[in-house]
Amino acid sequence: MLDTRRSIETPEGVELGLRLAGPVVRGYAWIIDILVRFVIYIAIWIVFGVMGNFGVGLAMIAMFLLEWFYPVVFEMYNQGATPGKRSMGIKVVHDDGTEVTLQSSLLRNLLRAVDFLPFLYGFGLISMMFNRDFKRLGDLTAGTIVIYTEKLSDASDIKKMPPLTPPVPLAAPEQKAIIQYAERLELFTPQRCSELANILEGVTHEKDEKGVQRLLQYANWMMGRR
Repeated sequence: MLDTRRSIETPEGVELGLRLAGPVVRGYAWIIDILVRFVIYIAIWIVFGVMGNFGVGLAMIAMFLLEWFYPVVFEMYNQGATPGKRSMGIKVVHDDGTEVTLQSSLLRNLLRAVDFLPFLYGFGLISMMFNRDFKRLGDLTAGTIVIYTEKLSDASDIKKMPPLTPPVPLAAPEQKAIIQYAERLELFTPQRCSELANILEGVTHEKDEKGVQRLLQYANWMMGRR
């Protein structure tokens, strides 16, 4: 039970291994985000403070918007990660591993007010401790999880290509075979590469060199390159 890796099947039928982020690393990310917002708050008061009461009003509005929509903006435009989450190597995704949407991001972050009760995210911590996926109340409602953004190993020999989702569901052994094919591609002659790729013509709908490229795109997608 100490292993936080979960096997999740995407809507396309591809099996992904995701490692869930627990309360400790998420707490560190939260502290970093507080510090980032604190610096921005200081900058806001410096800019608007010279405007008198009108500036104070603008500063209060800016702080309100920042407090509530800071995580939403970053989760939408920074691949599911605030600066704190990014620095800790974690991000928010849907339960099925897909990227978080505006609706789910808004929902999970608006419910931070409930998670924070009675103080310092008490309800949220209790919820995470009793949930195998470390979900706080906002995550339970929005259908999201927080995972580690595990980087691909530099030792990976898979040639980088624009990732492409396989058109049909593939079982785990089939996915493994495609990844191993992509890793060993440089060891084969061009003729052998095409010969092996043509075996999966029914999946790629391509032959020879185009079939090889299509399998490389599938492998890049399976390795999490987006």
